[in-house]
Amino acid sequence: MKKFMLLSAVLSFVSLAWADNPREASIDRLGHAAEVLHQIMAAPDKGIPDEVLDHAKCIAVVPHMIKGGFVFGAQGGRGVASCRTAAGWSAPAFFAITGGSWGLQIGVEGVDLVMIIQSDKGMQRLLESKFQVGGDASAAAGPVGRHASANTDWKLEAEILTYSRAKGAFAGISLDGSAIRRDDDSMKAIYGSDVTTRAVLTGSVPPPEAAHSFLDAIMSAKSQSQAEK
Repeated sequence: MKKFMLLSAVLSFVSLAWADNPREASIDRLGHAAEVLHQIMAAPDKGIPDEVLDHAKCIAVVPHMIKGGFVFGAQGGRGVASCRTAAGWSAPAFFAITGGSWGLQIGVEGVDLVMIIQSDKGMQRLLESKFQVGGDASAAAGPVGRHASANTDWKLEAEILTYSRAKGAFAGISLDGSAIRRDDDSMKAIYGSDVTTRAVLTGSVPPPEAAHSFLDAIMSAKSQSQAEK
């Protein structure tokens, strides 16, 4: 019961920014997600390895996800994702993430979350618009640094690699038990009521003007990782 009450409080706090104008809030989220990627690539020795970016099927970012707890923990936020297509990177789809955890913890903090979907199966889960991390799709804390370890465990063991950044520190994070679902309010605000997540992420829907900063950040990250090889 305490866990449920805490999760509800966290999600209520996160939802306040979307209450008045979902379109403006969604556009702001795209800009903040772009900033997260730019800042990560500005410190490559502590960021996502080049090999992981090269291997990515989709990239998802949740700027300022709220984590908190007092023994019981909860986390929640809203993010954007783009997938690789034959023509480049898709228009962004909007999603929400909720989850809970158990452990000795206290306080509330905002963290930036990045998820690298690195398999076709993981990509299909994202296209389905609703899945549970660790249940429907395997996930693991991703390797950190300019280059990934010489072994390929990070390629073989998880469909999704997860990262978080809090107070400037970037590290892998476990999201097991977290639920990811379509953010209906943002999808409707940006694309209208009849557009599916699958249509957006497979490239059937052209990117809106507001998405260019986020997509440019993805392409910039990819270009920078290739230039450093």
